[in-house]
Amino acid sequence: MGALVKFCRWVDALNTWVGRVVAWATALVVAVVFVDVVMRYAFKMSFVFTQELEWHLFAFIFLMGAGCTLLKDGHVRVDIFYQRCGPKAQAWINFLGVIFFLLPGCYMVIATSLPFVYNAWAVMEGSPDPGGIPYRFVLKGCIPAGFVLILLQGLSLGIKSLLIILGKKIETGEGQG
Repeated sequence: MGALVKFCRWVDALNTWVGRVVAWATALVVAVVFVDVVMRYAFKMSFVFTQELEWHLFAFIFLMGAGCTLLKDGHVRVDIFYQRCGPKAQAWINFLGVIFFLLPGCYMVIATSLPFVYNAWAVMEGSPDPGGIPYRFVLKGCIPAGFVLILLQGLSLGIKSLLIILGKKIETGEGQG
């Protein structure tokens, strides 16, 4: 049991750290959008690089922040039944959801995105637009990386849920448990 709890703590700490990086990226995207709006409306100028940077940062935030969001139980779910359940029933729902939905879904995205990402890195893919961001391949690398973080957090959630089902009380420091 100790190794499982250590694994959960490690995953929770990793996604907490990534969440902090994403928080700074969120502040950065606010600044980039502000600059873009001021340039567009005050100076009648617009740059492809700035517009692409906005959506690159948005993609980074959502892909890399999803694991931390799962840790903090912030994903949207239909709580018609879940909210009325006790801790053990909620643990069962989480455990089965991780096994039958989260893990296979993450596997599918990771497996299908790897060739896509490999090709982007092989040619050092950049923006097709003049003045665009030359490092689009880096953003595409965030697809499998983000889903690996979700997969790891799903494993942590599944382990913590299983321990609750088995009647073990664990303190991992973050999220559920």
